[in-house]
Amino acid sequence: MEQDSSIAQITAILRQELSRLRPGDRLPSSRELMRRHNVSPVTVSRAIGQLAAEGRVVTKPGIGAFIAQLPAKPNEPPDFSWQTVALGDRVVDESPVTGLLTPPPEGVIPLTGGYLNPGLRPDKQLAAAAGRAVRRPGAWAMPPLSGLAELRRWFATQAGGDVTAADALIVSGGQAALTHAFRALAAPGTPVLVETPTYPGALAAARAAGLRATAVPMDRDGVRPDLLAEAFAVTGARVFLCQPTLQNPTGATLTHERREQVLQVARAAGAFVIEDDYARYLSDRTPPPMVSMDAHGTVVYICSLTKILSPSARVAAVIARGPASHRLRASQLVESFFVARPLQETVLEFVESPGWRRHLANVRSEILVRRDTLAAELAARLPTAELHLLPKGGMHLWVRLPPETDENALVEAAKRNGVLVSPGRIHYPSEPPGPRLRVTHIAAAHLAELAEGVRRLAQALANTS
Repeated sequence: MEQDSSIAQITAILRQELSRLRPGDRLPSSRELMRRHNVSPVTVSRAIGQLAAEGRVVTKPGIGAFIAQLPAKPNEPPDFSWQTVALGDRVVDESPVTGLLTPPPEGVIPLTGGYLNPGLRPDKQLAAAAGRAVRRPGAWAMPPLSGLAELRRWFATQAGGDVTAADALIVSGGQAALTHAFRALAAPGTPVLVETPTYPGALAAARAAGLRATAVPMDRDGVRPDLLAEAFAVTGARVFLCQPTLQNPTGATLTHERREQVLQVARAAGAFVIEDDYARYLSDRTPPPMVSMDAHGTVVYICSLTKILSPSARVAAVIARGPASHRLRASQLVESFFVARPLQETVLEFVESPGWRRHLANVRSEILVRRDTLAAELAARLPTAELHLLPKGGMHLWVRLPPETDENALVEAAKRNGVLVSPGRIHYPSEPPGPRLRVTHIAAAHLAELAEGVRRLAQALANTS
C-alpha cells in the first residue's frame, strides 16, 4: 500500500510539472526523478507508465519520456488543412453540373435542366416493365460484363450501318460514357477538341480526365469542318467531341455533307470523333448517326436512354471498334464492373413493348408545342434577345442577349424573381463571346408555367438593364 501511495504521489507531482512544459519537451531522466523525489526506480517507472497510459507522455526506449501532443479539444473543429498538400491541384469543378441537376426550390420555375418533367415521364410504364423484368429468370444474377446481349443488339440496331451487338458496351448513362471515352481515348495532359459552345458536363468530364478542352467554332449548321481541320493541325489533338444532332445548347444539326466532312477531317488527322447522340429520341426528324457512315472505327458513339425516360434510368451504350473498344471495356470493368442487371432488364422490357413507341410519340409532340410556346414568349417579352435558331426538337433554345447585358447579374436577378435559367458562360471552355442564356422548355410543369417563367425572366432583364 505504501508503494502504491508513493506511485500516486509521484504521478500527481509529475502531472503538475507537465502542465508547465510544452508538447515535445523531454522529462527529467529517471535517475534525476529518483534523486529529486527520493523514490525507487520501480516507483518512477510505474508513475511514468501511468502518465503514458493517460496519453500525457510518450516514452522512447533508450532515449527518455516526452510530453505528448495534446489532443484536439472536443469543441474545436477538426483540422483538414493537411489534405490541401496531399491532394495537390487536381481540382474537379462540379458546380456547372450541380447547378443543372439541383431541383428548383418551391415556387421557382425551372427554365433549365436536362430531364423530362415528371408529368412527361413514363413512370407507370417503367414500373410495370420493372415488375415484369425482375421476374425474368436470372434477373438478379450477374449480367454479361459488356451488358445484356439483347440490349446491346437493340442499341446496335438503333445506331445503324454495319454496327453489331459485339461493338456495343452498356454503361451507366451518358455522363459515364463520356468519362470512359475521354479516359480511354486521350492521355492526361493532352488536348481534346470540343464544339463551342458545348455541354458543360462534357467540359467537366474532360477536365476531370486531365484533358485540355480546345474550342472549335460553330455556326447555325453546327461545327465548321474547315476550322476543325485547323484545330487538329494546330493542337495535335486526337479526339473531337461533338453532338451532331440537336447540339446542346444551340440546337444545331449537322447536314449530311458536313458529317462526311467531319469524318474526312478526323481520318486525315488520325483522330477519334466522340459522337454524343444525347437527343436521338427527342425528335422524329433526326438524321442517321455519324457512326452509321463510319467503317474505320473513327467514331465512338454514345447513345443514352436517360433523357427520354427518367433521370434514374441510367442506361447508355458506347459503340466502338478496334483497340478503342477494348480500352473502353477495360475502363468500365475496372471502374464499376457492370450496370445492374435489373435496370438493364427493365429498360429492355420497356423499349421492346408497345408503350415505347407511344411514349416517343407523346414526348416528341409535346416538345414541338413547348418549343413553339417558349420561342413565341421570348419573342414577345424579350424582343432585344436573339434566338440562335429554332431547332427541330430537343429541349433547349440558345439565346443571345444584348451586348451590354450583365449575364451573371441577370441569372441571379432571375433566380430572385422565381425562375432558373442556365448562364451561357458555363457552356464555353474559355472566354464566351458575349452574354448568352440557355432556356429549357421541358422541365416546366405545363405551358402556363412556361409562359410565366419567361415573364419573370423578362422582368429580371428589365430590372438589370
